[in-house]
Amino acid sequence: MQKLLSGKNILIVVAAALTLSSCNKGGSGGKKAKSSVTGWNYDDKNMGNFHVTKMKYPKAGPGLVFIQGGSFVMGSKEEDVMGDWNNIPRKVTVPSFFIDETEVANVHYREYLYWLENTFSGDTAIMNKCLPDTLVWREELAYNEPYVEYYFRYPSYNYYPVVGVSWQQAHDFCIWRTDRVNELNLLKKGYLKKDAPKKEMKGSGSSGSFNTETYLMNPDLIQNRNKPRKSDLKDINNKPRGVVRIEDGIMNMSYRLPTEAEWEYAAYGLLNQNPAPRTKETKSGEELRSNQQIYSWSKNPSGLRDNRHGTFQGKFLANFKRGSGDNMGVAGGLNDRAAIPGNITAFYPNAFGLYNMSGNVSEWVADVYRALTPTDGQDFNYFRGNKFQKYYKNSSGEYERDSMGHLKKVDISDEEVKNRTNYQRNNVINYLDGDSISGAVYAYGESTLINDKSRVVKGGSWNDRAYWLSPGSRRFLQEDQSTSTIGFRCAQTYLGAPEGPGFKEGNIFAKARPSKGRKKK
Repeated sequence: MQKLLSGKNILIVVAAALTLSSCNKGGSGGKKAKSSVTGWNYDDKNMGNFHVTKMKYPKAGPGLVFIQGGSFVMGSKEEDVMGDWNNIPRKVTVPSFFIDETEVANVHYREYLYWLENTFSGDTAIMNKCLPDTLVWREELAYNEPYVEYYFRYPSYNYYPVVGVSWQQAHDFCIWRTDRVNELNLLKKGYLKKDAPKKEMKGSGSSGSFNTETYLMNPDLIQNRNKPRKSDLKDINNKPRGVVRIEDGIMNMSYRLPTEAEWEYAAYGLLNQNPAPRTKETKSGEELRSNQQIYSWSKNPSGLRDNRHGTFQGKFLANFKRGSGDNMGVAGGLNDRAAIPGNITAFYPNAFGLYNMSGNVSEWVADVYRALTPTDGQDFNYFRGNKFQKYYKNSSGEYERDSMGHLKKVDISDEEVKNRTNYQRNNVINYLDGDSISGAVYAYGESTLINDKSRVVKGGSWNDRAYWLSPGSRRFLQEDQSTSTIGFRCAQTYLGAPEGPGFKEGNIFAKARPSKGRKKK
């Protein structure tokens, strides 16, 4: 839905973060709970009726897996045979987050198109903007026309990863997915009328479609809102409140593309490197970093995944191209059992439970590509691609929606941020380009093919050699282009104790007993 924390959802994320921190000390939201700073009761109609939701953590949205964050060495884990020098090893820390268990499949993307077709019926511009480019299968000297016509739509390929999707299309899919998940949350709680989806999909267009940001910033623009007779949410007059806010904990965080650091960290699945993963407050794993494992399926430094009886020995653990002209092996002994992209749940998942983080299709991530970003980027939550924006208001001070039903935004001017200490420009996608500190200059079309629309691509594909299967490898492509080897998966921000729900923050120590002195003789 946004470039991570870059204007589109920063207000939502910050508000949620403030909510969680305030709930920690402010009370559980129970009857007559009191403020620890003022002494006033919460949820008391005689004391302002301020409501504090019980402490809760974000739940993973549909299809997502919780990834416990940590530090790791990001970058190349083997010899740089390509001579790119674009993945210099560097230790970074990634906070906990959610990510899709699998790549987004054809059937998932067709569900998206189905919604668009019914909601914006007759608007060919919107449909043409979102359709995947099936012509990516064409080659001058290959007969791939059947894939052009059938790969995306034929039922046998339902759960094969969608390809031919540009970075921009993947980004837009994340926005749509956020809206559908949050719309369902509100429907289940009774805050939207039950016939809302039906009306939305009868050509209602932008005026009738649900959008998360629009609902949060200006709910009056959302049709079919419902004010339930019974609700735990009350206004200052002790009447049921019909509009959900971020602090109520009902809305899901936004789906988005993972950052490059998040994707690479999740691909390695280093969880099993620690011999005693933390399961209780009384136990804690060791802080180990093995000998730089190379592939996502590894559970040990040697890179070999095997069981006691050796049944995995010699088996392919990813869908890739063994060598020139060898995409699948020999009849009767197919090596990876896939000629093109395979099923999204093929092969073993890694230690985090994620499928095909090496092979099958390469994947878009949120970052703008720069060869030297890993060395000049932040070491916490590393990301390049921020462009800070704010919501647009017309001359009457009202919000407006665009043709897709999203709130319009405008760039924050450099004048507005010139006195800030943490940033002085609204667009920092090309931060440090040409600067004396970095010494890097990117002259697009003259000396490089890198510009502000170059997006990072991670992971090897069905048509790549083994070198590209390492999560540390990185490539790039323009955000409006696509290929038959690139798909994507979504991520979601997690807020709360980094070990996940149920764990406290900070170390818990048992009470020390004073030692008894020796008895005098």
